[in-house]
Amino acid sequence: MPEQIGREFFARPILEVAPRVLGGVLRRHEADGDVAIRLTEVEAYDGTIDPASHAYRGRTARNATMFGPPGHLYCYFIYGMHHSLNMVCGPEGVPTGLLIRAGEVVHGEALARQRRERRRTVSSRTRAPMPHAALARGPGCVAQALGVTLDNDGDDIFGPGWSFQPPASASEDVRQGPRVGVSRAADVPWRFWLPGEPSVSAYRAAQPRAGASR
Repeated sequence: MPEQIGREFFARPILEVAPRVLGGVLRRHEADGDVAIRLTEVEAYDGTIDPASHAYRGRTARNATMFGPPGHLYCYFIYGMHHSLNMVCGPEGVPTGLLIRAGEVVHGEALARQRRERRRTVSSRTRAPMPHAALARGPGCVAQALGVTLDNDGDDIFGPGWSFQPPASASEDVRQGPRVGVSRAADVPWRFWLPGEPSVSAYRAAQPRAGASR
């Protein structure tokens, strides 16, 4: 039977929660249909010690959700291009969260595909359908597939619009390594993923530069 969880599931230290969410299913419930994504890759961020975290320099209007209760969703807009979605973890007041890097769409593929295809460059030539594995490969693609915007910042995973179901048992094969796309603390091995999953990011080492964060 699937594990039934409460908010305490996310209230633990971030590095305990990170591998445990892999293989779990995050579902968004909307009037036009549900989309569910099985998580295959996440990155941990701890604002108390982590220069790559948005919360490293303290609480702001942008990152306030990270300081709130665990089990909420922190959403932000980055590079003027796309949204990213994070699961807030740890005790309230301690800004830690998991960036959802990638997953497999396991329900609502037609709706997820419609949202993702809408963002593709318009071409005069017929384009091949987007591969299933690409629907939620990368943080921006996850947010697009789920129809997430800044209006979803602060949403409660245990509220009416969302649900999360962890796998029945923790995966015995979780890989861990450096995070992708950050320039500060780039070598910190806080990216967790399921090997052999086509939705997982291709790793590219970041070039460190002062003052940068995700």
